[in-house]
Amino acid sequence: MILHTPSRRAVLGTVGAAATVIGWNATTGSWAWAADSARRPGDQVVPVPDLDGTLTTDTSQFDSYTHDFGRLVTGTVPWAVLTPGSVQDIAKMIGYARTNGLKLAVNGRGGTGGDLESHSCYGQAAVSGGISVNARGMARILSTGSDSVTVEAGATWAEITDHLLPRGRTLPALPDYLRLSVGGTISVGGIGLTMGTEGLVADNVRSMVVVTGTGEVVTTSPNRRPELFRTALAGGGQVGVIVQVTLRTVRAAERATVFSLFYNDVASFMEDSEILLADHRFQMQGGEMVQRPDDSGWRYKIEAVATYSGGQIPDRAQLLRGLRDVRADAHIDDFALRDYLFRVDGFEAYLKDVGHWYQPKPWLSLFLPRSSAARFLRLAEAELTPDGLGAGALLSYPYLTSNVTAPMAVQPTERVGYLFDLLRFPHPGTGADDISRMVQQNRWLYDRAVEMGGKRCLVGAVPGLTNADWRRHFGPAYRALSEAKRRFDPGNVLTPGQGFFG
Repeated sequence: MILHTPSRRAVLGTVGAAATVIGWNATTGSWAWAADSARRPGDQVVPVPDLDGTLTTDTSQFDSYTHDFGRLVTGTVPWAVLTPGSVQDIAKMIGYARTNGLKLAVNGRGGTGGDLESHSCYGQAAVSGGISVNARGMARILSTGSDSVTVEAGATWAEITDHLLPRGRTLPALPDYLRLSVGGTISVGGIGLTMGTEGLVADNVRSMVVVTGTGEVVTTSPNRRPELFRTALAGGGQVGVIVQVTLRTVRAAERATVFSLFYNDVASFMEDSEILLADHRFQMQGGEMVQRPDDSGWRYKIEAVATYSGGQIPDRAQLLRGLRDVRADAHIDDFALRDYLFRVDGFEAYLKDVGHWYQPKPWLSLFLPRSSAARFLRLAEAELTPDGLGAGALLSYPYLTSNVTAPMAVQPTERVGYLFDLLRFPHPGTGADDISRMVQQNRWLYDRAVEMGGKRCLVGAVPGLTNADWRRHFGPAYRALSEAKRRFDPGNVLTPGQGFFG
């Protein structure tokens, strides 16, 4: 069902030439079809521009666009899906949306198999009644240098990792789940176990190509159009569509030794965690609040990863020097590096098998100042139950806030911060009322964190955020983001689901 075959345009509608979209009816505020008996002679129909990719308007094909990974905000049906065949397609459709008063947002299409969807958790990438951009239309790995790789923004971290490892290279910072799109991840920051040494994933971007809300295609870096670079990274998609990214690479190790160390209280967990953070003896470091073996409450786990190659096996005793004697309850495992980097894949398969993956997911991601982290974690111990986590996890570990350089990823005003990452996978059959209580609990936890000097990561579900809340969250960065929004997206076309300005 392709019209205008002499050109490269592809506009896909429902079956039959008469039911094919020819443009936007600016008079009625709806699509105009090839044979529309209701269209009046005076209606203004704005033709769809010639495209290298496809614009699909058959809403019966949009099921995976009506929800995101969080499955808390549903029914957000776009009026069209653009699968771009070129950067110019995105520029044209941004201009088209601006001219016709439409909204546009990118859908990262992360996941495995047929389960491709936006991996936002609370409708952040939704564009009900607007144009959704299928990121998989721009997912190529473009070039590989000695210390960098350039990719289209719809490529996943899994694809890049499998491209680099045979070449003896890897990325210095990765999210824990590799099936996410590059553009979507760096638009919100990107959390992973290398935060302690490398900051967020977004902090390891060298340059980008961004299509702004005016349709301008801009190459940007810390030294080239830096005002766009600083607000596109971790800026929630407000100033442009990231279409191409150049990332730093490093030499890849071959194997990973993983230490799981358990603590009965938050104070000892934090003390040892900060010893490890201070001297960077591990290449990756995480932490988790976990249920005690006897179900009597919570305890804490450090997950510390030492990478190596060949016969250079890490000295395990030396790596644990200066820590509390937790050897009786420690687990040490050794993996091929790729197996460890892709560790979440097996967990994903399990969650799908048992049904947790498809449940609503009231996630909450916070950055806490070190001075209040113990108090907040004790509050979480009292507030949360293992059953409330379902099959999920509560991650928490320290990092140096100075390593987070993306200005829009606002941080606590202390040298050391703690991630608080509440990743709930409720049990199948959990009722809507219980899910609603979890979402409201997120708001309560968020408000307590703010009172203690905390900030939030842009992923997760926090209900009822007002413009005043966002101003407080961004602090001085709000003015820079607002000015960039006015400059680069004056028509307010891009990513309305974030709600920063409304």
